[in-house]
Amino acid sequence: MKAVTVAYKPVGLLVGIAGGMLAGAVFSQVWKLVAHDDDAPDMLDEDRGWGEALAAAALHGAIFAVVKGVVNRAGASGVRRLTGDWPKG
Repeated sequence: MKAVTVAYKPVGLLVGIAGGMLAGAVFSQVWKLVAHDDDAPDMLDEDRGWGEALAAAALHGAIFAVVKGVVNRAGASGVRRLTGDWPKG
């Protein structure tokens, strides 16, 4: 395993945590726009129907996946710019 990959692991972890927080914030804003509601339902909210809860979960998952992909790709690109090597997963 190359040194750049080993060095990238803790950085990738921190960037991933920040990406998760960003994804949560993006989801909250998108849900407000889409559903005209400040609070997104969760699966244990008995006052919300199955459709609304599943739609919120699907939207949250999609946003999280896209943000995670963007953050991981940007981090790897930054490592390549700094070191000349692409980190391996």
